[in-house]
Amino acid sequence: MLEFFDRWYKRKFSDPDSLMLLMLLVTVSLLLAVWGGILMPVIVAAIIAYLLDWPVVQLIKTGFSRTYASSLVLTLFIAISILIFVVVVPVVSQQSVNLIQETPQIWKEGQQWLLTLPELYPNFVQVDHIQKGLHGLNQKIVEVGEKLISASFSSLADLGALLIYLILVPLMVFFMLKDKQLLIDNIAKFLPNERRLIKQVGSEMNLQIANYIRGKVIEIVIVGAVSAATFAFMDLRYAVLLGVLVGFSVLIPYIGAAVVTIPVAIVALFQWGVTPDFWYLMVAYFIIQALDGNLLVPVLFSEAVSLHPIYIIVAVLFFGGLWGFWGVFFAIPLATLVKAVINAWSPPPTEPSENTEI
Repeated sequence: MLEFFDRWYKRKFSDPDSLMLLMLLVTVSLLLAVWGGILMPVIVAAIIAYLLDWPVVQLIKTGFSRTYASSLVLTLFIAISILIFVVVVPVVSQQSVNLIQETPQIWKEGQQWLLTLPELYPNFVQVDHIQKGLHGLNQKIVEVGEKLISASFSSLADLGALLIYLILVPLMVFFMLKDKQLLIDNIAKFLPNERRLIKQVGSEMNLQIANYIRGKVIEIVIVGAVSAATFAFMDLRYAVLLGVLVGFSVLIPYIGAAVVTIPVAIVALFQWGVTPDFWYLMVAYFIIQALDGNLLVPVLFSEAVSLHPIYIIVAVLFFGGLWGFWGVFFAIPLATLVKAVINAWSPPPTEPSENTEI
């Protein structure tokens, strides 16, 4: 067994470039594990800078200086963010409060409907089973409600941190955009001389992450806006809130679309019952999901490395469990990073010699 690992280590890491890549990955992982919470404003600023770098580059191509282009793009980004906060957030908040207030009534009607199942299907559903299931579910709902209340009180202590974010993050984004090349050169000074594989993985991931962030933000905006407009056109209650949920559901491939279907269907059932209006809405919703998966995603992520759905789901579960929201958001780029590292460590295919007959 020891000989096997010894051969594997020599095969993979006898090259100094491979060893330096391994050491860099271990160092970065330790930094994120130990100081990830402290460095979170820097990480958020880097994400926003990645998002805004493309329009800055386009303005530079038209003749703007990098300082002026960075200032203009960041100002527009802040203005749009404030507009969304002023226009969308109050509507979503109010609809959330209204939905929470009506949730007991929705749950009451749902229980009444479940209790009618034994009469409709006496051979398949028993009253005792329904009552036991409802009793256990009610206890779970109470526990979740208590956790949400305690979390809301504890989040008040993070208000000061939020104010710091609002000041520090835009400032860091500006300097990351303005002095991008200077920062890259300074970081390069800390890298070892044996950096061939580091450059290979870094250049690949730079393109992948930038494309992914821009594409994912565009997808969230388009899917959320189209869903909210469709729900409002069909006169569904809480249209904006549900549209926002559908938009953010694209962060979690496959799983998000399935989960967000539940609140959409519940609200529609509570409003209309099992009527043609309900089915029209669900058909429209599934059309939006189909267009997103088969048209929008291929267009936005045409340059992304294809990953098997199993790998994507495993990445979402693993990185989401490690880093929560940001782990879910970056699950696909991180899975792509793992794939790029594996490819970098894999030995190149042996080329056939000139004398080899084909």
